[in-house]
Amino acid sequence: VQLQASGGGLVQAGESLRLSCVASGISYSIDYMGWFCQVPGKQREFVASMTTDDIIRYADSVTGRFTISGDTAKKTGNLEMNNLQSDDMGVYYCAMRNSFTEYWGQGTLVTVSS
Repeated sequence: VQLQASGGGLVQAGESLRLSCVASGISYSIDYMGWFCQVPGKQREFVASMTTDDIIRYADSVTGRFTISGDTAKKTGNLEMNNLQSDDMGVYYCAMRNSFTEYWGQGTLVTVSS
């Protein structure tokens, strides 16, 4: 099983990035997809999630700036990040979940310069 996250990079404050996540090797369908961010020395924090019931949630800090999308049937996901700020910096991980287990990607680094 592999979750490949991509799309991170170095941007200026106010700019945008689009992260993508593609899963392979998951035999069963998934019902949850999420994005989390971790900075060195801190716990991984929730950013956004979506479910097959069309329930979408965002962390308060990204509401209105970030948009999660994806296709749970295809096991692909995206995170559109607009108006990036220095507080958004970190390694972004995608996660997918079904009734049996939870899967995590290797992370993609987002750096924002002011």
